[in-house]
Amino acid sequence: MSEFELLTGTAVGIKVDDGVVLASEKRVAYGFYLMSKSGRKVFKINDRIGVASAGILADMQTITKIIRANLNLYYLDTGRLPSVKSAAKLLSLILFEHRILPYICELLIGGVDEEGPHLFVLDPAGSLIEDNYAALGTGAKIAIGILESEYKPDMSLEDARNLAVKAIRQAVSRDPTSGDGCDVLVISRSYSREETIGF
Repeated sequence: MSEFELLTGTAVGIKVDDGVVLASEKRVAYGFYLMSKSGRKVFKINDRIGVASAGILADMQTITKIIRANLNLYYLDTGRLPSVKSAAKLLSLILFEHRILPYICELLIGGVDEEGPHLFVLDPAGSLIEDNYAALGTGAKIAIGILESEYKPDMSLEDARNLAVKAIRQAVSRDPTSGDGCDVLVISRSYSREETIGF
């Protein structure tokens, strides 16, 4: 089994004027072997930044712990919260440093800072692209079709949240390695909110 066959699951991210939505389904699979129906693949890093991911859960959790620890140290040293772009670049460097024996996951990192909302897409080797919306994992082909047909830059944050859930739901209905509900993280200029949706 190649490392790309292990990038199972589906994660989506959407950036709008008012904030960012990150979402992922909850099934933990190794290839086509179902290991759990309650995995968490959306991680709140701090009140302004979150990560969503597809791939091997242990790698997702490890990367999240590393980035959270580094951003907390930055805050303790400077008294300032890091920008979303700085967090994304740090994550890119961590992934690139391990490119020979990579973390087997694709990542979305998004949030809101003084410059406004941002969404970045990273592959296992650390490539970094900023975009308005993205889908990752084995269900990405289905999810991106939904996002491309319905995304509007001026849509409300609540509409973006509903679109993210719809994209995950459609991917789950057609991808056997995705399923068992959806975790959503909504980050606005004034709050962040996590929720779990069953389907």
